[in-house]
Amino acid sequence: MILGDINNNKYISSLSPRIAKALQWIKEHYKERFPKDVIEIEDGVIRVNCEEVAMVPQQMLEAHRRFIDIHVPQSEEETIGWSPINNLKNCITPYDEGKDIEFYGDAPQCLFPVRPGQFVIFFPEDAHAPNIGIGNHRKLCVKIAID
Repeated sequence: MILGDINNNKYISSLSPRIAKALQWIKEHYKERFPKDVIEIEDGVIRVNCEEVAMVPQQMLEAHRRFIDIHVPQSEEETIGWSPINNLKNCITPYDEGKDIEFYGDAPQCLFPVRPGQFVIFFPEDAHAPNIGIGNHRKLCVKIAID
């Protein structure tokens, strides 16, 4: 997991060409108000889910195996929970290959705020519980294929 600033990501961008491309797109577009939709940056490889989400006081941890997630709050700060997937013991919903998601009932190891102007990257070894807070918010969730 990496928490960073949208305008200061030079070293993070060097991790992979796909991450660099996604972060460049985010830097250029994160202030735009997109309708709820999916934007394909690179067909089948990098896509952006534009979301309007009701935040909740507590959220289950989720994990993905085929995609890296980059979460970018646009309108409000959100709290996100995190745990390394290898420490989780309480699988609530087993892995669904078609949806690339599984859910866990374990408590997050930590909670942290992510503000507009920041992003957080979750790798397949990172379980995360997004959208914790009060009220509604707009966010971008960038999905990057790992293969």
